[in-house]
Amino acid sequence: MNRAGVRATARITAEAGGALPVLRSDGPLALRRTRATAPGARVTVVGAMTAPLGGDRLAVEVDVRDGAALTVDSAAATVALPGRAAGPAHYDVTLRVGRGAVLRWLPEQLVSAHGSELRTRTRVELADSARLVLREEQILGRHGEEPGTLAGRLTVHRAGRPLLDQELAWGPGAPGGWDGGAVLAGHRAVGQLLVVDPAFADRPVEPRPLGPGAVLVPLAGPAALVTAVAPDALALRRVLDEALAGLTGD
Repeated sequence: MNRAGVRATARITAEAGGALPVLRSDGPLALRRTRATAPGARVTVVGAMTAPLGGDRLAVEVDVRDGAALTVDSAAATVALPGRAAGPAHYDVTLRVGRGAVLRWLPEQLVSAHGSELRTRTRVELADSARLVLREEQILGRHGEEPGTLAGRLTVHRAGRPLLDQELAWGPGAPGGWDGGAVLAGHRAVGQLLVVDPAFADRPVEPRPLGPGAVLVPLAGPAALVTAVAPDALALRRVLDEALAGLTGD
């Protein structure tokens, strides 16, 4: 039986005091309010079916209103798989964080399985006094297999001005050299951690290496970016967790 590409959008709105006036799931994206370990509310994304497959168009929209605090994580890794529908899968994330608000966007890894084709797009809009912790991790292929094609773009604006605009591409069809010594050098786990905090305006982050495969750099704004490559998902998470603890105390 042919499977047409799925179109689904999940929406979250958080207000000050922990209220979640909008918590709307759709298709394979199930949202669950879970017990928070940080200030504010916590929402966990639970996969209700196998996705994304070829031809799927999935989206998550998050609105953290003025003074609110929200953590969004996921129950398991997301695995991009080949599908019967024509064309690549798309996964779009839109994050809006208001004045004095805090968003911790901490999903589990995205696994690019052999034969899959996925394009991701994350757009972030921050107020000038907003704080953000954003983690992205990509695992290129399951154990013992070559990766699929994975292309992603992350754009962040703060107070209406660009803070970060970055595009990455891996796997078949990506620009040549993605697996060469100057880029991944054979590693199959790659990730980044972005921390935006107005306090960095008075305490700028100093650029420095964080081991053989990771580096911390300040951005032109009150933000810090950690970029890391590692041989596997566990090593990558360890590097990013240590960086997060150093930047925020978490």
